[in-house]
Amino acid sequence: MPKGIIILGSSRSKGETFQLCEYIYQKTGYPIVDLKSKHISEYDYDNQYPASDDHSAIMKDIADNFDQVIFASPVYWYSMSGIMKTFVDRITDCLVYDKTTGRKLRGKSMAVISCSAPDLIDGFYMPYRETAMYLGMNYLGDVHGYIENGKINFEVQEKLDEFIKTLD
Repeated sequence: MPKGIIILGSSRSKGETFQLCEYIYQKTGYPIVDLKSKHISEYDYDNQYPASDDHSAIMKDIADNFDQVIFASPVYWYSMSGIMKTFVDRITDCLVYDKTTGRKLRGKSMAVISCSAPDLIDGFYMPYRETAMYLGMNYLGDVHGYIENGKINFEVQEKLDEFIKTLD
């Protein structure tokens, strides 16, 4: 079993961010969980979620079966995508209502893939780094990529290859 998993949070399941994830998958075998294909409810202070909600199952899978989690998000309005933000907000459930899962996250590692135009604004990765620190996870790093003419160019491939080395 691969030691890592990729959590893809994009409005397009097979979009440009997916292309970066697929590149990482081809090199590592890390499975990709597409949040768009899952039902992730908004955070509820009363912990009242429909039976169809997938967040708890995904988090338990991460906690029980993987040492590393890579969050992958396009850059939407200078920040992570809405679906990724909802997923990250729901990690609170693992600290309040499912502490067993939350404790299992300690010592695991987190990394981030972002995708947009070639230039990324400062501060994009801060919420991820702070989340890792708060959860007691190791922040392995991040990589920003972009797609040109429908493909990952050589420069971005080199950045992704360097990023993959940090996962070992």
